[in-house]
Amino acid sequence: MTDTDPTSGASISGVRRRAALAFIFVVVLIDILAFGLIIPVLPHLIEDFAGGETAHAAYWVATFGFVFAAIQFVCSPIQGTLSDRFGRRPVILLSCLGLGLDFVFMALAPTLAWLLVGRIISGITSASFTTANAYVADVVPPDQRAKSYGMLGAAFGIGFVVGPLLGGWLGDIDLRLPFWFAAGLALLNFLYGWFVLPESLPKEKRSARFDWSHANPVGSIGLLRRYPQVFGLAAVVFLANLAHYVYPSVFVLFADYRFGWGPREVGWVLAAVGVCSIVVNAVLVGRVVRWLGERRTLLLGLSCGVAGFVVYGLAGNGWVWLLGLPVSALWALAAPATQALITREVGPEVQGRIQGALMSLVSMAGIVGPVLFAGSFGFFISDAAPAHLPGVPWLIAAVLLGSAVGIAWWKAPRGVAAPAAERAEAAAAKVR
Repeated sequence: MTDTDPTSGASISGVRRRAALAFIFVVVLIDILAFGLIIPVLPHLIEDFAGGETAHAAYWVATFGFVFAAIQFVCSPIQGTLSDRFGRRPVILLSCLGLGLDFVFMALAPTLAWLLVGRIISGITSASFTTANAYVADVVPPDQRAKSYGMLGAAFGIGFVVGPLLGGWLGDIDLRLPFWFAAGLALLNFLYGWFVLPESLPKEKRSARFDWSHANPVGSIGLLRRYPQVFGLAAVVFLANLAHYVYPSVFVLFADYRFGWGPREVGWVLAAVGVCSIVVNAVLVGRVVRWLGERRTLLLGLSCGVAGFVVYGLAGNGWVWLLGLPVSALWALAAPATQALITREVGPEVQGRIQGALMSLVSMAGIVGPVLFAGSFGFFISDAAPAHLPGVPWLIAAVLLGSAVGIAWWKAPRGVAAPAAERAEAAAAKVR
C-alpha cells in the first residue's frame, strides 16, 4: 500500500513510512531525555556558581538562555540548508555526537564561564529537532502530518516525564551527575542513528547546491515571505515559542522561591507536565484534528494555553498552580496543527530550509524570552519592585499567547486549497 504526497508527487510505502517514523521517534525521544535530565539542575548549578543568591542567579539564567538562543538563531538556517543539500541523516548524527561530547564538557566545567561555553556548543550542535520536522514532512502525506507531529510531541512528553524525574533524583546526589547521564544518552543516540536511522530525502529531491542566501537568519526569514500562508503562521510560531520560554527561564527558580520546591519536587511536576503532553499528543491530536480540522485545533490549543498561564500567574500556592496543568496541557494541540499547515505549503526541496527558518524564529524568541521572563521575575521579587509579583512572567506569557490567537484567527487558512501543491512547487522552483 502506498500514499501519494501531493507536494512532491512521490509514492511512499506505508510500511516504509511507519518504520522511518519509528526511527525518528526514538532519536527525538533520546535527545529529549538527555535535555530533560539537566532541566532540574542547570539553574541550581548556575546559582551555586553565582554565589547562591536567587535574584542574581535569575539574571545569569537569562544570560545563558540569551546566548544559547542567539547561537541557534545563527546556526539553525545553516543546519536546515545542509539537510536540504546533503540529507537529514548526517545532520542528525552530527547533532547527537556534538551534544554527547558537550554534556561531558559541561559535567567537567570548573567555572560559570566554562559552563557558558558548554551552552554555546549546545546551541551549535542541537539540530535534531529541526531536522526531525523536515524528516516527517519527507515521509508522511500532508493529511496525516498533524498526527505524526503529535507523535513527536509524545516523544517530547515521554522525555520530559522520565528526564526531569531522573535528573531531579540524580541531582539530589550530585548536581553534575545528570550531565554525565545525558552525555551517555546522546552518544547512545549517535550510535543508534549510525546503525539504524535511514535517510528520508532521496538524492534526486535534494537541493542542487548549498544556498548561502538562505543559510543566514535574515535570508531564511526572507524565504518565509515567499509563502504567504507560511509567513502568517510563522508569526504564531514566534509568539507561541516566546511564551513557552517562560518555562526554562523561570520555572525552577519560581517554584523554589514561591513554593519551596527543590530538584526532586520540580522533577515530579515536570513529569506530570510530560504525562499530560503524552496524552494530548499521542491520544488527542489525531482525533481533534479529524473532528475540528487543523485551523480550529490550532485556535483551541492556543486558547487553552492562555487560560493555563493565567492560572499559573495568579496561583497563591502550589496546589492552585497544579490545577492549571491539565488546562495548559491542551496547548500541545497547537504545535502539530501549525506544523501540518506549514508543511502543506512547501515542497521537499525546501522543507529543511523552511524548518531552519522557523527554528531561527524560535531562537529569536529564545533571545528575547529569557531576558523578558527571568528579568521580570528577578525584578518583581527584588526590593526595587513597585509590588511583589513573582507570577508576572506567567501573565506576560498569557498576553503573548492571546496575541497568537488573534493572528491565527486572521491568518490560518480556513481550508486546504486544491492548488496548494502547485503553489508549493512554483515557490520551490524560485529557490532551487
